[in-house]
Amino acid sequence: MLLSRFRYLAFATLALVSAFAASVQAQETFARANQEYAAGRFQEAIDLYQQLVSHGEPSAALFYNLGNAWYRAGDLGQAILQYERALVLEPHQPETEANLRLVRDKARALELRRNWAERAVKRGTSLHYSVAAAASFWIAAFAAVGLMWRRQRRSAALATLFSVSIISLALSLYALYVLETGANGRPLAIVTAKTTEARLATADNAGTVLALPPGSEIKILSTRGDWIYAALP
Repeated sequence: MLLSRFRYLAFATLALVSAFAASVQAQETFARANQEYAAGRFQEAIDLYQQLVSHGEPSAALFYNLGNAWYRAGDLGQAILQYERALVLEPHQPETEANLRLVRDKARALELRRNWAERAVKRGTSLHYSVAAAASFWIAAFAAVGLMWRRQRRSAALATLFSVSIISLALSLYALYVLETGANGRPLAIVTAKTTEARLATADNAGTVLALPPGSEIKILSTRGDWIYAALP
């Protein structure tokens, strides 16, 4: 038994040391990438930032810096993509939003139209709405228990609290659904190629509907081979 505990402790210590070493290495790589960027070696900075992304070290600051590096390297589509990723992790970050608007204007990138619900729920994040849904659920549950215990003398305050909680729960779940499936959800894609054309059919000789500048938004509906069916801006 003592030997088993010792082995468990040794493995736990080794895991902590490995995690600490990986964290230190990631910080060193990030610092080196920043130095390359400051020296004007943007492709070298991009390569180092991409290493961190591929090793599972994403952060809003990483994607923001990566977007800046791609912009300096002249790839506006990739810059817009990285700024969008940064805003997913840290919504409403002023510097990222400002850079995104600047690069979009320069690239003349097209944006998907948002309906009123998508514009409304964009003010929050999935985490915000998940917390609101969980809180509303438990408040409604406690209110329901209170109402059942007081069947003969039902409280108007408890009934109101239950109703408001149910409405809040429904709205929070709807907001999560809109975030997941709407123009800002999983189907959203950013065009990064410099020349992309939307066509009427899945054939190279089909008529062109729209030329999509780099950084333009599309909503993926389905895929078939190398072709993508998408909703256009």
